[in-house]
Amino acid sequence: MIEISNLTFGYSKKKLLFKNLNLKLQMGHIYGLLGKNGAGKSTLLKNLAGLVFPLEGQCKLKGYRAADRLPGFLQELFFIPEEIYLPGTSAVQFAQSTAHFYPKFDEGQYFRMLAEFDVPQTSILSKLSFGQQKKVMIAFGLATNTTLLIMDEPTNGLDIPSKAKFRRIIAGALTEERCIIISTHQIRDLDSLIDSLLIVHEQEIVLNKSLDEIAERIYFGSSALLDKEMVLYEEPHRIGLNTMSVNHNEVFSKVDMELLFSAVISDHKSVINHLN
Repeated sequence: MIEISNLTFGYSKKKLLFKNLNLKLQMGHIYGLLGKNGAGKSTLLKNLAGLVFPLEGQCKLKGYRAADRLPGFLQELFFIPEEIYLPGTSAVQFAQSTAHFYPKFDEGQYFRMLAEFDVPQTSILSKLSFGQQKKVMIAFGLATNTTLLIMDEPTNGLDIPSKAKFRRIIAGALTEERCIIISTHQIRDLDSLIDSLLIVHEQEIVLNKSLDEIAERIYFGSSALLDKEMVLYEEPHRIGLNTMSVNHNEVFSKVDMELLFSAVISDHKSVINHLN
């Protein structure tokens, strides 16, 4: 269980990013974290990882307070930030010097993922391209098999084929004993990967729902319905309108995360109220 209780945080007490924020995350899920620039996505992840400290409240992972940064907590979490800096060692040497901090590290899994990502094991990490360095960190983070894996903009620097491999590798690494959180601006990179959506907006987590729950309540279509009272939100499309409407007929549709995100940050509270 990952739990945030009454979290209040700001880099200045005069300007808070979060106030009394509460959130519970479950094992066995891949969460997509979305928010506008400056909404506090990266800061929220850093609070979960114990890299910054709340003014009030706390973040807990398996009973450990993140702010305490105890060894037991650190063994259960791996954090891949947006900007990474790797040493002048090979991927093999990096694992030899770092893996012992993670009791569930799987060396075979690490090397298999490096091979799938086309990253040579003997290349000096600091001399690799940014995209290749990202692949090394993703492979290592997955191979730690920590309870919580946090990734901030992991697909930045990846080309299109690598993004497809990323989605496949992440999906294959999820277990019932693990929770994965991915923060991104590239919503389409999470398509067919995440199963739950988090949206942070105006100091709050305004949405924490599985995609199945969203699809049960909202129908996503490509044209406006005749009954305007059923439409929750719509945006112009080159061949008509993309719409979100009340799913009274219980017809399944694929969740359009970009459209849903646009509706939320445009303060269409009818969407949030309908989901909650």
